[in-house]
Amino acid sequence: MTTIKGPAIFLAQFMGDQPPFNSLQSICKWAASLGFVGVQIPSWDSRCINLQLAAESKTYADEVKGIVESAGLQITELSTHLQGQLVAVNPAYDALFDGFAPDAVRNNPKARTEWAVQQLKYAAQASRNLGLDAHATFSGALLWHTVYPWPQRPAGLVETGFAELANRWKPILDVFDEHGVDLCYEIHPGEDLHDGVSYEMFLDKVHQHPRACLLYDPSHFVLQCLDYLAYIDHYHSRIKMFHVKDAEFNPTGKQGVYGGYQGWVERAGRFRSLGDGQVNFKSIFSKLAAYGYKGWAVLEWECAIKHPEAGAAEGAPFIKNHIIRVTEKAFDDFAGTGSDEQFNRKILGID
Repeated sequence: MTTIKGPAIFLAQFMGDQPPFNSLQSICKWAASLGFVGVQIPSWDSRCINLQLAAESKTYADEVKGIVESAGLQITELSTHLQGQLVAVNPAYDALFDGFAPDAVRNNPKARTEWAVQQLKYAAQASRNLGLDAHATFSGALLWHTVYPWPQRPAGLVETGFAELANRWKPILDVFDEHGVDLCYEIHPGEDLHDGVSYEMFLDKVHQHPRACLLYDPSHFVLQCLDYLAYIDHYHSRIKMFHVKDAEFNPTGKQGVYGGYQGWVERAGRFRSLGDGQVNFKSIFSKLAAYGYKGWAVLEWECAIKHPEAGAAEGAPFIKNHIIRVTEKAFDDFAGTGSDEQFNRKILGID
């Protein structure tokens, strides 16, 4: 068993134009003041990091690491959620996802995909330069518009979609493998990897690639009515990252999983600040500890109601209080009688 590291915080939802949220140095000092000991860095935000420079310059990577460490924190992982989304985009979503890309590749899907793939490769190099062994991303989606099978899917559509998704990600996974970094997909609605079955289909297509790992976030499973505790039993060996995020699902006679096109406050399923939702974090932390999860517990704050600064302030002690310091001895060792092979054989009556 292993004691989980943390508490840490994902900075993406907190970066802004006003201090202390407008620079890596100042936001790290703010995070440390709340009791966090680690930060997960969004690689697309230039206020935090220049991803390409961190990949190409160990000196610059050390400077970024030094800024974080000067606040008494560690970098837990880098994230390429937005760039990963752009590795695979169905044309139906081109206009919506173009905003994730730089101006130079907008309205040019081929160039946008090439840019996104290069960003992931930079992330592998940058992670190595920063001394990190895991990285967070999204898979993107070619099939999401067909997630509900109406109109009827043509025969072979899903197989073709996953074959192409794997074709795009396999070279990226190989680069992560070269640099000794696990690529952790956040299993998430809107991605082709959105549950255990879809993840397994992808694994088959990338030949069970050892770096095709998981970022575990139970909030997305609450909204899908998926058993998020059994999920750990199935995939614990692949779980290398953990977003601590709460959610609730309250269906009514008028609305269920699909949400009726409502905004987040009005949806039956919505994300909440830690402790305000329905996720059983005691059992999650227990399972992860028992399975020997060696990574970080990282707050990802998303809530339709509570202010983000309140959510962050409450999040650090919440995570700290859930981290289990694992035992190094059995609770009944005091009653041990000692043994050797001869004694054991005597007990069994086989002397």
